Amino acid sequence: MGLKGGFATRRRTRLVIGALVVLALAALVDGWLLQRAARWNALAAAVGTTPPPADAPPAVWFAHARALDAAGDQDGALQQYRRLQADAQVGLAARYNGANVLIRQALVVRASERPALAIPLIELAKETYRDVLRADPEHWEARYNLERAQRLLPDPQHADDEAGPPPRNAERAATTARGVAQGMP
Repeated sequence: MGLKGGFATRRRTRLVIGALVVLALAALVDGWLLQRAARWNALAAAVGTTPPPADAPPAVWFAHARALDAAGDQDGALQQYRRLQADAQVGLAARYNGANVLIRQALVVRASERPALAIPLIELAKETYRDVLRADPEHWEARYNLERAQRLLPDPQHADDEAGPPPRNAERAATTARGVAQGMP
């Protein structure tokens, strides 16, 4: 076997040890990430109306907003949903849920002594549903809720369909054209 065979064996042994060290480090990092994810999942499951830690991921804050909404704190929930609207993971759901909160608030206001105060809430909810549909045209729940909001407060009809008077200095072809008989003597 000689010197060459021993060198190749040592090299293989070093490569195997190096690969095992890399795998062990990867396993440690994975274990740490799994433990961290389990902690956030437990926090999201147990979240209530008490705010989560500031470094909590957006999904935990979303769960907090839903808990506020379920507890009847619609203003707090709406504030949290607005905070999450730009997030890539939960932003679309936050916009949709925020619009739902606005519609529920509008229904309460509409049943009060001053129902006209519900108009801005409904308009804001309709615009938010439209934003959701622009981001995801297949979001059927937003489409349905937008239709329901349209029934509450239809969009104003524009008078573009009616023909107005002709422009002031418009050329009148009928009065300037000579009448020539076609095919008659």
